[in-house]
Amino acid sequence: MTPRQHNICNHCSELRVPIRNMQTHDVIVIGGGPAGSTAAAVLAAKGRRVVVLEKEKFPRYHIGESLLPYGYFTLERIGVLDRMKASRFVRKHSVQFVGMSGRASVPFYFSQQLAHEASATWQVLRSEFDQLLLDNAREKGAEVIEEITVRELIRPGNAVTGVRAIGKDGDTREFHAPVTIDATGREAFAVTRNGWKVRDKALNKIAIWTYYKGALRDPGIDEGATTIAYLPGKGWFWYIPLANDTMSVGIVAEKEYLYQDTRDLAAIFHREVEKNAWISKHLAPGRQFGPYHVTGEYSYRSRHCAADGLVLAGDAFGFLDPVFSSGVMLALRSGELAGDAVDAALTAGDVSASRFVEYGAQFCEAIEAMRKLVYAFYNEAFSFRQFITEFPALKGDLTDCLMGNLSRDFRPLFDGVAKFAAVPEPLAHGGALQAGETGPHRPSGTAVKK
Repeated sequence: MTPRQHNICNHCSELRVPIRNMQTHDVIVIGGGPAGSTAAAVLAAKGRRVVVLEKEKFPRYHIGESLLPYGYFTLERIGVLDRMKASRFVRKHSVQFVGMSGRASVPFYFSQQLAHEASATWQVLRSEFDQLLLDNAREKGAEVIEEITVRELIRPGNAVTGVRAIGKDGDTREFHAPVTIDATGREAFAVTRNGWKVRDKALNKIAIWTYYKGALRDPGIDEGATTIAYLPGKGWFWYIPLANDTMSVGIVAEKEYLYQDTRDLAAIFHREVEKNAWISKHLAPGRQFGPYHVTGEYSYRSRHCAADGLVLAGDAFGFLDPVFSSGVMLALRSGELAGDAVDAALTAGDVSASRFVEYGAQFCEAIEAMRKLVYAFYNEAFSFRQFITEFPALKGDLTDCLMGNLSRDFRPLFDGVAKFAAVPEPLAHGGALQAGETGPHRPSGTAVKK
């Protein structure tokens, strides 16, 4: 064992197992989902030596199927638009809202606000979409290793200098790089280990969902629309048309409400279907198939977006209630921003947390715009129909927010929203770790699997 290996062993019992090999890169990306694949593609295209470590074998199932129009521009930059256009993914032109009575709002057509081909986006099968993005990162020059589980961050001093992982053959492997990007999704590798997760208590929901064949679709251009159907005071349904005559249908609500009389997921789901006339009608001719899924802990944000040698991207940094399908768009955008920020830091020869202050500010600003709209959605005093009637000039601003154009000034929009519902103050946390604050913990005891 080399002196370097021995020194790391002082910090972690895991290092006492044989280390098969050690590799050095410019950047390590943990996680091959949209955020990780995008960051890897951006960095590899700039000539950086990038390795992506993904614990699963792609393709794999994942929820979060509805894209937003402004994700187009990141997909364009990383060079996958032609494959998106040639895919079997359903085109999405709008979003609509449905009350319990079954009455639907006038759809928010993205093309009315955005005169660009980006206004028609996609409802994707995540297994195929994520595979497409990961393959693209490979093609750009990133090394991709699947079925490898990152166990620990290597941090011999104040900075993260690599990771330790277990391959599918059981061997321990080390990867060293000046910067590690955590793109581990809602597993939030670094956030969980450092105790950085801060939940948004006002958005403490869970989701139950499943799939249907043969359910009704609206005609024409509305065939691929996302429908959000209310259960006022309780929650909402998503209704997302996918390829192969498949419909993704789920409900999001408070855990206590959904589990009020049973924990049987199928029973809960069908109980709630009967409470919305539009959902009930559209599902009636369909056939449910596959399991019923459940997940919770929907909204959280990390205390920090970066530490020395470490950057968080996508859901590994924060997750927002999915009512407006912002998850994949935020993952794509943060992957792009993180890639650019890391490249600039490497060029400057400074990968300290202070290099990522602007990255954190940009990402948090985007999340905050959508978070304010999510709060309004859950406020019973707020109605999209009434808001547009009262402030018709703000419909464009509202549609921009719904499309994911989150880098603009939305103060007029939320000044109007405040006439109906309380608008939350921006969260104070989420910036880069500053000197004197608690940074990443040293590994101790037995490592925990990602």
